[in-house]
Amino acid sequence: MVRTMAAGAGCAAVLAALTAAPARAHEPGPAHGGSAHWELKDTGSPAVRFRGLAAVSRNTAWLAGSAGTVLRTTDGGASWRNVSPPGAEELQFRDVEAFDARRAVALAIGEGEASRVYRTEDGGATWTEAFRNTEPRAFYDCMAFFDRRHGLAMSDPVDGRFRILSTADGGRSWTVLPDDGMPAALDGEAGFAASGQCLVTAGSQDVWLATGGAARARVLHSADRGRTWTATDSPLPAADPARGVFGLAFRDRAHGLAVGGDYRPEESSPQASARTTDGGRTWHPAGTSVSAYRSGVAWLPHSRTAALAVGPTGTDLTTDAGRTWRTVDTGSYDTVDCTPDLSCWAAGEKGRAARLEK
Repeated sequence: MVRTMAAGAGCAAVLAALTAAPARAHEPGPAHGGSAHWELKDTGSPAVRFRGLAAVSRNTAWLAGSAGTVLRTTDGGASWRNVSPPGAEELQFRDVEAFDARRAVALAIGEGEASRVYRTEDGGATWTEAFRNTEPRAFYDCMAFFDRRHGLAMSDPVDGRFRILSTADGGRSWTVLPDDGMPAALDGEAGFAASGQCLVTAGSQDVWLATGGAARARVLHSADRGRTWTATDSPLPAADPARGVFGLAFRDRAHGLAVGGDYRPEESSPQASARTTDGGRTWHPAGTSVSAYRSGVAWLPHSRTAALAVGPTGTDLTTDAGRTWRTVDTGSYDTVDCTPDLSCWAAGEKGRAARLEK
């Protein structure tokens, strides 16, 4: 009880600082006037775009990005260790899931054998290739875990259905699940490997999959760890290969947020966020939506109403569970993740990584 009350008080303080802060251009350095803001943490990798992020705690985080790059910090971003798998320079890592400072699983995306899963148990000192895709039509986008043993990865449709990969041993081995419980994909439908959040879980059984590129932007839900699925239309922009749902976040099996839009900088993204209170059976557009295309979203820790959404043009905050959003930062980020010890991290282009500071 003491820990819960302390966490709630800490979350309230961060939330109050975010709410009070005006939207500001992102610059590194100390906070001013007590406002919460993203503080850049120099990764030393300005040529890398980090779309994969696993925040473990205030001190520990993993990044996964282009050119086969995986970084890890255990001192709050003061220093980063390059722990990239050997020989992975040609791969594009788009997702990483970490259980602690030593154990992590990284997903490389792409057609055919470019889609791979690597696992480390020693902080990235050594890696094991746990899966290499041999289906030339498959293209894996995202990965998510229910617990330290059970997880899934998803591929764009093969033979008209999304393909699901499953592990029951913490990512050491993977099996393609039967697709007879998966609804047919729409023409042109696919996932977006933009933030590692096109596949997310809540609890021990529930998982959601975000789609785009088709006539309708949909969210698929499974309540049995990916064996059977139902599909629901979302109100997010669709009817173009560049539009759809890019990121999902669920704080429990009922309450979820969806963000996306049109990723092209020259195109506007009206109504690019939605919320659900029934596990994704229905989605409701925000009254005041995020201000532009957003690829990543995360609930603030220990909060039932506050969340952050990030994209190339800034960060938006909701304090009413996704009904309304407002811009609180204009820095460029692709993905965001928060931890139980009241820490939030973000990452993106040009080697950018940041931690929310007050």
